[in-house]
Amino acid sequence: MPPARNLVNLESVGKAFGERPLLEGVSSGVNAGERIGVVGRNGAGKSTLLAVIAGDEPVDTGRVSMTAGTHAGVLRQDPSFDPEATILEAVVGSRATHEWAVEPRVREVLTGLLGGFDDDLLGRRLGALSGGERRRVELARLLVADLDLLLLDEPTNHLDVEIVAWLAGHLNERQGMAIVVVTHDRWFLDEVCGRTWEVVGGRVEEYDGGYSSYVLAKAERVRQDAASEARRNNLIRKELAWLRRGAPARTSKPKFRVDAANALITAEPPARDAVELLSFADARLGKTVYEVHDATVAIGGRTLIERLTWNVGPGQRIGILGPNGAGKTSLVRTLLGELQPVSGRVVTGLTVKPAYLSQHLEELEPTWRVLEAVENVAQRVDLGKGRELTASQLCERLGFGADGQWTPVGDLSGGERRRLQLTRLLMAGPNVLVLDEPTNDFDVETLTALEDLLDGFAGTLLVVSHDRFFLERVCDDFVALLGDARVRPLTGGVEEYLMRRRATPVPTPSAGAPASPQSAAAQDRETRKTMARIERQIERLESRERDLHDQLAEHSTDFEKVGVLHAELRGLEAERQQLEEQWLEVAT
Repeated sequence: MPPARNLVNLESVGKAFGERPLLEGVSSGVNAGERIGVVGRNGAGKSTLLAVIAGDEPVDTGRVSMTAGTHAGVLRQDPSFDPEATILEAVVGSRATHEWAVEPRVREVLTGLLGGFDDDLLGRRLGALSGGERRRVELARLLVADLDLLLLDEPTNHLDVEIVAWLAGHLNERQGMAIVVVTHDRWFLDEVCGRTWEVVGGRVEEYDGGYSSYVLAKAERVRQDAASEARRNNLIRKELAWLRRGAPARTSKPKFRVDAANALITAEPPARDAVELLSFADARLGKTVYEVHDATVAIGGRTLIERLTWNVGPGQRIGILGPNGAGKTSLVRTLLGELQPVSGRVVTGLTVKPAYLSQHLEELEPTWRVLEAVENVAQRVDLGKGRELTASQLCERLGFGADGQWTPVGDLSGGERRRLQLTRLLMAGPNVLVLDEPTNDFDVETLTALEDLLDGFAGTLLVVSHDRFFLERVCDDFVALLGDARVRPLTGGVEEYLMRRRATPVPTPSAGAPASPQSAAAQDRETRKTMARIERQIERLESRERDLHDQLAEHSTDFEKVGVLHAELRGLEAERQQLEEQWLEVAT
């Protein structure tokens, strides 16, 4: 067999921003048809490596060369766009309908990624789309093109489980195209990639296989090198133990000898003792957690859940699946009492102490240090069975090292703020934990540490996530909202959910066919109208709040007047917060 054609070559590449080197002496290459997943901690240089390969960033030392005639495409985290262009123009350019409509690839991408051929949908202007929607349009543009090399930076962000599965299947059919992908989605890495690059300490360490193979090889390297980092070694071993016990598909990919790695886990206990945790959960929670009796949930006149009867028991670990807008967040907010059902009732157990990690970040005092923000909740947390962690120890478990714990909150990135939010929730010692998209902005190591913590959580766990690997790792039971206002149990887990979604007929009219009244575009128009109405209400409240602040400054010496103005301001802030949560629910 002739050797594969080299597309890109990196020779002793170095790249730094300021005094901090991200890449040092990196030498590697990408051959035709290769599938490479890039992993590493946040800030390690993964996106920089991708930008260097694409030619977006010049190197400080070394050389990057691309073979002449190589057609490459890049999905960036913040793609540039013409706000006046339509979705169709962005995807297929100026080609006439009869030209692109006969191409199977174009039809498949428009249907699988953008929802179909509806004229109203494809005629929307890019300037009116959200950032996630624009990235999906850009991804569609790249997928319909004839490329030799596709560079993807977090392609699964803003995609639900179903579309991630479609994307993996589509890429696997394009065997002639090389792919380099930066992603935290471990299921996607396993499904698509045949090699893994880990960016660590300015180097790029290469492994055969996808994520499962990378974990096996990483564990073996740790064993051979007698690594001194005992905590990371333990996490890798636990992850390896779970992977080897999991679905056969995960362990069929390794292309190297695994006997030595298997020796690491011969004495490794299961990730969690379900019987012991359930016994402890019964003791802390009692028999009742949430009981839903014939409840109907609606927002903005739209019924999301109809006549639901459901029991959530102590110690259950439930994953909630469904397409965007189906009502997943509304379901958990109804259980928590933040959203009242229009009919029926929800009974909450007397001993329930919930904590809710929502999709929007909690505002924190920017001058606080990370450790101070956590210690303001509690000094230590009881994990049960005689185990406890101090605030500093929990911070370290979730990626805030000794130096990071003294970082001001105002200097944290979005992902770090989300990690801090989760740490504060856990310090409160809840016995019911509700996580809404908890994996957003987390790197693989932080996800592994979080999964390890949740293994020892003896309370009830409810998870809304598009991260298939995370769901299957931490949840034992699954339910689905398929957009028909019903909540269905899934005995077959995520795979059954995907089968149900594939079995649901989706209208895909031809280029000239009229749109169905119940099409995705019609629902989208209704969603945008509701969002616009809520935005107008928020603007009016914000205007009134500004007036009140001006009056407070004017009457600062009149304590009686200040008290009246403060009371009105608090009422407006509460009303605005409720509207913002409604907007978020409609948008997702």
